[in-house]
Amino acid sequence: MPELPEVETVRRGILPLVKGRRIVDVVVRETRMRWPIPKDFPRYAQGRRIEDVQRRGKYLIVTLDQGDRILIHLGMTGRLLVLDKPTELRKHDHVDFVLDNGLTLRFNDARRFGAVLPWPAKQVEHALVKDMGPEPLGDEFSGGYLYALSRGRTAPVKAFIMDGQVVVGVGNIYATEALFRAGIRPQRLAGKVTRAEYDRLVKKIRDVLNDAIGKGGTTLRDFASVLGDPGDFAQRLRVYDREGQPCRVCKTPIKRIVIGNRSSFYCPSCQK
Repeated sequence: MPELPEVETVRRGILPLVKGRRIVDVVVRETRMRWPIPKDFPRYAQGRRIEDVQRRGKYLIVTLDQGDRILIHLGMTGRLLVLDKPTELRKHDHVDFVLDNGLTLRFNDARRFGAVLPWPAKQVEHALVKDMGPEPLGDEFSGGYLYALSRGRTAPVKAFIMDGQVVVGVGNIYATEALFRAGIRPQRLAGKVTRAEYDRLVKKIRDVLNDAIGKGGTTLRDFASVLGDPGDFAQRLRVYDREGQPCRVCKTPIKRIVIGNRSSFYCPSCQK
């Protein structure tokens, strides 16, 4: 599933190509997504000027003229590609936005767990994003914030930082890697992690996310940039999906456990 760095990579790739352009045509080939695309969506988007492309957690928000928006989620297998010439349709090419400069923004989603939804200006909040926690790269996210919120929590610290109401966009891969860099075992109780450890963890979460964004995200299976390029951060993973392999720091074999039905990897020597 694309996580925050992958979605941010897509946002940065799309923005300079679509900002200021007008949507001259919208083609919807499949409406049956996780949240169905409304039948009148082409009429809602057609003829509108794209003012900006922002990100909230793992959602892309395409701002149109007059304050209307389009909310896009890549789900588990969704991809957005920018095409500069007519291209043969592939299976699962569900939505095309044809722009006035000849480019086409195409949404492809094999498993159809993604979303392409209208968000009219009159709708101040959207149900899918209104209860989200702070952005991990924003000023609201701090060690003090995590420490205060975690007091009395008995959930594992990894599950705690993956809770979208605590902080958005810290998915499985990046939570695993940040905890390793911070020297904290993923199964530690969130309420038992100290303020100093949370200060360190916040820094490492930001470091990992920024490193991954700089490498274009992580491609394990499906993810690709808007130009079809895979992300390179997989080459820099230190513990994720490395069960039994030697730790890159101390050579101790990496262990795997399951937390919240997700595989978690850690070094029993480097992480306490």
